[in-house]
Amino acid sequence: MGFRTSLLVYTDGDVADRPRTVSPAGPADLGRTTTMLRRLLPGCAIELMGPASLAEGMWPPFGRVCAGSFPGIDVICAQRLVGERPSALPVRLIAASAGRRLVAHSMHSVVDWSAFGVWEDRRLVRSLSLCPDEGIIEDIGEPLLFEVPYQEADRAVVGDSWPDRAEDPNALPFHALALGADALRALCRINLTGPPGPTDIDTAAVGLHDFLMRGPITD
Repeated sequence: MGFRTSLLVYTDGDVADRPRTVSPAGPADLGRTTTMLRRLLPGCAIELMGPASLAEGMWPPFGRVCAGSFPGIDVICAQRLVGERPSALPVRLIAASAGRRLVAHSMHSVVDWSAFGVWEDRRLVRSLSLCPDEGIIEDIGEPLLFEVPYQEADRAVVGDSWPDRAEDPNALPFHALALGADALRALCRINLTGPPGPTDIDTAAVGLHDFLMRGPITD
């Protein structure tokens, strides 16, 4: 799986409950998107570079940010936006979820690392970060429904029935990127493993704006 993502999605309610007909589509409003970025990243100078689709913008080049503000949904993508501990997301970015749901998602296939966090009205309800080398990096809150098969696989490992576990008690009996892909689909309706299904967002049809970004993403 050659996946790399680093994105935040703010929604008015659970995006999984939205019919596809009201999912974000077409180009995001530029003025609204620029206002959102200046509010979320006040320490950064931004310069518009051009358009980008959500499909290609989930992992923009370093020093760039791809973003779009739509009715009820705001998306912002930038490298290093989500660290290995999602709970450590800058306070300002969490505060922006007041009255909304926030999903943070990141994965990197080079190191087989995956992480996600979910906040409801600024309250962290779930955070998970894991990779083969370090095992579980962060595990906060109750597992979500899509995690159940992975939790069951982990509990099924006994003794040396999983060879890597015999050598390393932190070894994972499943692929961290598979869990990351399932998280992105369940939480944001973004399907990385194939064409969009009937309830998935068509990421190629969602138009973001690509900005050059100067300055750190910090509190």
